[in-house]
Amino acid sequence: MGAPADRDGGIGAAIVGIPFDAGTHPTRIGSRLGPSAIRDQSALIMPFDPASGIDLVEENGLVDVGDAAVVSGQVEASFPNATSLVEDVIDRGAVPLAIGGDGLITLPVLRAVGPRHDGLAVVHIDAHTDSYPGPGFTTAHTFTRAVEEGLIDPRRSFHIGLRGTTYDPAAWHHAEELGFNLITMDQWQQMGTGELAALVLGLLGQGSAHLSFDMDVFDPSVAPGVCTPAWGGVAAADGLALIDELSARSWVGFDLQTVSPPHDVGGMTALLAGTVMARFLLGLASTGRI
Repeated sequence: MGAPADRDGGIGAAIVGIPFDAGTHPTRIGSRLGPSAIRDQSALIMPFDPASGIDLVEENGLVDVGDAAVVSGQVEASFPNATSLVEDVIDRGAVPLAIGGDGLITLPVLRAVGPRHDGLAVVHIDAHTDSYPGPGFTTAHTFTRAVEEGLIDPRRSFHIGLRGTTYDPAAWHHAEELGFNLITMDQWQQMGTGELAALVLGLLGQGSAHLSFDMDVFDPSVAPGVCTPAWGGVAAADGLALIDELSARSWVGFDLQTVSPPHDVGGMTALLAGTVMARFLLGLASTGRI
């Protein structure tokens, strides 16, 4: 949206690109190209919101600090650089808004945010738990590693939008054993977006929380360019409405991932991802936290 690389007088929120994917997906590689695609499509998102009178760039003090120096598939060489860039943003008093990359990019972000907020909660909106059992660093193990490293409090954390099949029969059960609260897509649809948001906000309370948004929570009909599409997902309007509802509280960090440009159609998934970020920025500005 034309955000500058820096600005005088401090910054309120900062875009941080993490163009990394683990390279372990069996068929769909390409989310390392996500940050550039989202930036390209954000040219279609105007910075001024006429309904609220808010300029999403200026009133958030928004900057785009560029991309972390990462090499896809090389976790040990890449993640310290990604964490360091997010830490730099936080040290400047800004809310980090990370864009990936695959779902594993959430881990280096939490390594920057978690140690600064005791008992940090994560609200993870995704078709998958990313909390599978077993060793290693893949998108399936992001939140398993985060819990093991003591970065988050799973008892105050959510996986929202779960659906579809999985290669590990313990995928959901393991997440529950770790302490996460699981909300399936069927449950979301049954209770409605407003009731779901109220449930989440009630459990979060006043404690610190990070919002993680995986684009495959959307149905492939509106977001085909993702790594692991699953039919029966949320419509664009309902996904954006949940962001609007959740933006009623303070967040200490945000990440969005799993846009895979080689599998996109006309850049529509990247544009929807940029729109999700714009709605999050609207919430930041409208609640006066910047």
